[in-house]
Amino acid sequence: MDDTAEPRLPAPLHRLHQYALLMRLHRPIGIYLLVWPMLWSLWWAARGVPDFKVLCVFLLGAVLMRSAGCAINDYADRNLDGHVARTKDRPLAAGALKPFEAVLVFAVLTALAFALVLSMNSLTIWLSLGGAALAALYPFSKRYTHLPQVVLGAAFGWAVPMAWAAQAGELNRITWLIYIAAVLWAVIYDTLYAMADREDDIRMGAKSTAILFGDADKAAIAVLQILLLLTLVMIGVNNDMGGYYYVALLIGAALFDHHRWMIRDRQPAACFRAFLHNHWFGMVVFIGIALHYLVGV
Repeated sequence: MDDTAEPRLPAPLHRLHQYALLMRLHRPIGIYLLVWPMLWSLWWAARGVPDFKVLCVFLLGAVLMRSAGCAINDYADRNLDGHVARTKDRPLAAGALKPFEAVLVFAVLTALAFALVLSMNSLTIWLSLGGAALAALYPFSKRYTHLPQVVLGAAFGWAVPMAWAAQAGELNRITWLIYIAAVLWAVIYDTLYAMADREDDIRMGAKSTAILFGDADKAAIAVLQILLLLTLVMIGVNNDMGGYYYVALLIGAALFDHHRWMIRDRQPAACFRAFLHNHWFGMVVFIGIALHYLVGV
């Protein structure tokens, strides 16, 4: 007997563990990246702390939909993940779960999220149908377009109009400016993610903005970062935001500078760390919004 081998979990717990891995519950970065623009939207729609019920529904819904998205993503990539070092141990690629189980997890989690949305107003319910469609579409987009990062942004960012509608009961031009900001941000951080996988994606025939941008990838990211910051400034002006918010944007700009420094040599591990570090950008912007309404400056 090999005394150094890791103890195997009992069969039921082992299966639950595989489902947790499928949903990436051990890697919450995707939840953070989904939640921050949603919180921006809720705080701006409420001009301060939003309704507690709405906040709870959207926080739980974000966890459910991100987990559902991971399940359907692994189903779409089940024949690719096994050939990529970073993803070869995912449950479907490793054979620990069957493809139909991933589809079932996606369906159950989406149904649970929809059940939560049914407690919101009719506009939010109708918008949720578009969100579910985008979540299902994204994993397959990398086979047909070099812009799957835009599709991801559209899917992740859809929490913005939904949250605004749930809180305010309507949509306006500020809503869509926040949505544009969310899409731009997703293209930025997911391009960094794609830069880490670029060689594997090229070998497997997958498409991404990292492949599309080629040697102009760092310049493209810089342009997108500037566009995002300008969009956030525009939103700030339209919402009469004060000093705390603009200080937060300055800190966010410094974080973006750091990300570009991190990827200066295009090392895959560094690109992945820059992707993970984007969580702090979303948090800093939210703190700036929250402080404005808390302190009133």
